[in-house]
Amino acid sequence: MIQIENLTYQYNKSEPILSFPNITLNKGKNLLILGESGIGKSTLLHLLAGLIKPITGKILINEITLNSLKNNQLDQFRGKNIGLAFQKKYAIESLNLMNNIKARLFFSKVVVSDERIEVLLKQLDLFDLKESKVSELSEGQLQRLSIALSVIHNPQVILADEPTSSLDDKNCKVVIKLLKKHAKQTNANLIVITHDHRIKPFFQNSIKL
Repeated sequence: MIQIENLTYQYNKSEPILSFPNITLNKGKNLLILGESGIGKSTLLHLLAGLIKPITGKILINEITLNSLKNNQLDQFRGKNIGLAFQKKYAIESLNLMNNIKARLFFSKVVVSDERIEVLLKQLDLFDLKESKVSELSEGQLQRLSIALSVIHNPQVILADEPTSSLDDKNCKVVIKLLKKHAKQTNANLIVITHDHRIKPFFQNSIKL
């Protein structure tokens, strides 16, 4: 379950204060947040992930007040419970695709079989690239790797920032269906933040910033 109450954020005093709507998302429910560039969509995702702290308000995830946790507690909570698919790609350049996924599992302290990893890579059409270096991947392949990294450890909350922006229509559908499938399997919350209106038909719940 996710609750957002009276949430505001300001990058510096010369910029306007960003205010976000109150949201209550019951366990296992999905939410699409639509908005144009510069409206604060990525800021909201970073707040939900505990990467930045709000000026006012609170964020509750499964009855844990995120912005009250100390840094080490927050790191542990995020690593285990939150899956992040960023618009910018944060794969480890020195590792190949497969080892990036294993590194994600190592830091999450979650054990997943190679067989399950390979099934996920096949679903994302990345299996033949599992030994490839990150620098050898296209933008679309990197985006699909980001999706794999966000779900492989079975998080309770999946946060996706523009997960389909570099994808064609076919892979757009594949990625959204996969995110929804993994969220359903673990009864997790899925929040997708985007300006891509192609994915609106896949969500019953949506809001516009």
